[in-house]
Amino acid sequence: MKTTIQLILVCMAPFACAFGQQTTPAVQKEVPAADIYDIQDRILIKTKGGQQLSAIVVRKKEWKAPQATALFFTIYADHEKNLAEAKRSADRGYVGVVANSRGKALSPDQINPYETEAEDVNGVIDWISKQGWSDGRVAMYGGSYSGFAAWAATKHLHPALKTIIPYVAAIPGFGLPMENNIFLNANYGWGFYVSNHKYLDTTNYYNQKHWRDMQFNWYHSGLPYRKIDSIEGRPNPLLQRWIQHPAYDRYWQNMVPWKEDFAKINIPVLSITGYYDDGQISALRYFKEHYKYHRNADHYLIIGPYDHFGAQRGGSPVLRDYKVDPVSLINTAQITYEWMDYVLKGGPKPALLKDKINYQVMGANEWKHAPSIDKMSNQVQRLYLTDLKSGENHLLLPGKPVKAGFSLQEVDFADRNHTNNDYYPYPIVRKELDRSTGLYFISSPFEEEVSVDGIFSGVLKAEINKKDMDVGLVLYELMPDGQYFHLSYFLGRASYAQDMTRRTLLKAGAINTIPFSSTRMFSRRLSKGSRLLVVLDINKNPFAQINYGTGKEVSEESIADAKVPLKIKWSTDSYVDIPVWKY
Repeated sequence: MKTTIQLILVCMAPFACAFGQQTTPAVQKEVPAADIYDIQDRILIKTKGGQQLSAIVVRKKEWKAPQATALFFTIYADHEKNLAEAKRSADRGYVGVVANSRGKALSPDQINPYETEAEDVNGVIDWISKQGWSDGRVAMYGGSYSGFAAWAATKHLHPALKTIIPYVAAIPGFGLPMENNIFLNANYGWGFYVSNHKYLDTTNYYNQKHWRDMQFNWYHSGLPYRKIDSIEGRPNPLLQRWIQHPAYDRYWQNMVPWKEDFAKINIPVLSITGYYDDGQISALRYFKEHYKYHRNADHYLIIGPYDHFGAQRGGSPVLRDYKVDPVSLINTAQITYEWMDYVLKGGPKPALLKDKINYQVMGANEWKHAPSIDKMSNQVQRLYLTDLKSGENHLLLPGKPVKAGFSLQEVDFADRNHTNNDYYPYPIVRKELDRSTGLYFISSPFEEEVSVDGIFSGVLKAEINKKDMDVGLVLYELMPDGQYFHLSYFLGRASYAQDMTRRTLLKAGAINTIPFSSTRMFSRRLSKGSRLLVVLDINKNPFAQINYGTGKEVSEESIADAKVPLKIKWSTDSYVDIPVWKY
């Protein structure tokens, strides 16, 4: 019996252990953490540049030989959560290291979100590689800001970094605080949250009414975007710094890999994101750019019906009132460590990774796998935004019109009793749409069951009476029962459509070409009889900058620039390309 008791004591909770015919459960004795872990939670890492970064290191005391390190780099300085994160990695067979951004926790330096990670993360990796407990190999993982930090580390790749596992990874200047060159208000309060002091400033941050009121008060005030912080009542220095860079210029390019930088990223990468992740276009851009500049990149993608937080967990049974397919639910943490074991320890590849792109088909309760984004579909349907009408909708037709025509739209930016462009996917399934603004284009019913898998794109052609506009498109499935399933959307500034690094104003009175491709990836099985619906509109609401079209810097424009409404003639040469899988 003595031997049995000793064995029970070393079993890892919460798993039960059974031995022989024993029927009485043994009493589990909790082992103090100090007996299991070697914890160093007040480390200051000094980098070659002279900065000091706060870190926590956790190792199992039973380990004698050097181990590989799992590094989690975060701006969210929360000692207890960061310590738990490091312990989790130690429990999975790695030295767990959590490092905080410059200026956070114990660091005496200035807090500058995003701006110094490319340098600082590599300073941490270099420090780790020189410690006696390190075997010289580091894996980075984490979501959102931590996913961004993992990619920032690859801009100047340290030889000790062997793999990264970024989830819903941000690209500063691309997915936030601006999307396709339009500044969004969703992250307005985030700067205060992370930079007001050494840990996290929760004052007002979780007060949704405060931020919603601020946005609507600014919208109704008609003030320029650069003065939005006067509505909130305190300066927002981060926002003011960011809006000095409306193009994706060197300021943003220096934060993460840019163009040829991707060609040098020769380590295995596993990216995880969701169809309804607000920052999905960032995570997908990393994936697309990596393969664009490194044709033989070892980069895998997992994507399913997850939002920004759900992807970091592995999903939830109900997402924005939509009941997801049971097969879509995964365990992101488990897959993360399986991937580390695969890369660093010769373990098996995670079972879900059957090809480079692994995506869950909504409505089919199955996963599919493809070697590239293009191979997710076996047909691309080009549908034109015609001026022909059927009831309250324009027709979305496969054939280019024989004679070019136009669909007309007018937007009064001085009218603050109404908003334009209801694009956000909440809820995912709607019984009806607000048709007070925008143009609606509907396809013929599908004659058979199909999947729409991939990224929709297209080209808009329009004549306007101004020099710029912010465009919104939403793609829905109109189901046979009359409900609308939100598939994807696009939001972008027309003057940056050709090149997000340089603004080219539109020519008033001429036909302008506006290509778009930075939309959300999705996969959905459509039943026979379903139709596609494209909603085309101009962005005018409290949730983002308002582009009045004068050609001046948008942050300087105000309601005083709204005397003349925006008049648009949408050409019937405009089209969308829909990736379809025909069975």
